[in-house]
Amino acid sequence: MEQNWQSLLAEEKSKTYFQHILSTVEDQRRQGYVIFPKKEDTFNAFKYCPLEGLKVVILGQDPYHNLNQAHGLAFSVQKGIAIPPSLINIYKELQQDLGLPIPPHGCLTSWARQGVFLLNTVLTVQAHKAHSHTGIGWEKFTDTVIEKISQQKSHIVFMLWGAHAQKKVSLIDQNKHLILKAPHPSPLSAHRGFLGCKHFSQANAFLKNNGLSEINWSLEEATVA
Repeated sequence: MEQNWQSLLAEEKSKTYFQHILSTVEDQRRQGYVIFPKKEDTFNAFKYCPLEGLKVVILGQDPYHNLNQAHGLAFSVQKGIAIPPSLINIYKELQQDLGLPIPPHGCLTSWARQGVFLLNTVLTVQAHKAHSHTGIGWEKFTDTVIEKISQQKSHIVFMLWGAHAQKKVSLIDQNKHLILKAPHPSPLSAHRGFLGCKHFSQANAFLKNNGLSEINWSLEEATVA
């Protein structure tokens, strides 16, 4: 975890409930359960997006639960892995909103390096068992992360897609930050208002209006401002 994150979350990580999360996941690994993402990738959202440069928060739910998909960033998969349906719809909206070409891969690390915090509210999952680590304590930790971002930062764009993410609105100071809500980009709901929501252009307009550099959403040669 990047140093500023370490400082911000040191107290939280020392609490009993957080130690229980880690021991629960480790016990399951020892028992032979396959857990995604890999242990070393669990906190990649914090690793790739330094707290100091954070500009946009995109919330996911729990990690992808099929082989080779999850790598610690919400909605993202490594290059060479088939692009999941929800991410395809995110790309369709980017194309509609900003006229960007559909990327040939699903790796969102270049967004993270520019300040897009791709946070799942649950950070681990058993292979092929969606939501299997819901309720072991991750939600308490990530709620605290969202609250601390809201308290410590200014002019952050929170993209809340779907009912699960939108429940977090009470953790965010709406006087300091921009909250953008839409249905989830899943094929089951994207047509209900995610497609056409124009969140990416709205985010960049907000950042620009507050003297911050815009996000290069193209995933081609995104550069850190």
